[in-house]
Amino acid sequence: MPVCEQSMGQCQTINAVLSRVGDRWSVLVIFTLRNGRKRFNELKRELSISQRMLALTLRDLERDGLVSRHYHPTIPPKVEYELTPLGHSLRGPVGVLAEWALANHAAIDAARTAFDTQNPERAASDAA
Repeated sequence: MPVCEQSMGQCQTINAVLSRVGDRWSVLVIFTLRNGRKRFNELKRELSISQRMLALTLRDLERDGLVSRHYHPTIPPKVEYELTPLGHSLRGPVGVLAEWALANHAAIDAARTAFDTQNPERAASDAA
């Protein structure tokens, strides 16, 4: 029996967690922090993410207990981020997802191209 048929509460819980850890930037931040602490600007450079989006993502991940923030009162101030034990528990699933994305991106691009060729009206409305 599917999980959601067993308990609507389980589906709501799964949705709440996946909406936080499953978004694009959270997955990439977790993946980037998998090998240790990084400074804010290191993350920003490596991810090609805006300062605002990175700050929001890190704040949400910190709030969820996945990332810890370390402030060093130096001049200029130094702030580093690293995965918490809970964040480290996501390394495996995120790593598998990243490997899958790398292994299958060409097939997905080919499928999109084929779909867009066969459905030009839908492709045009999706692009808008």
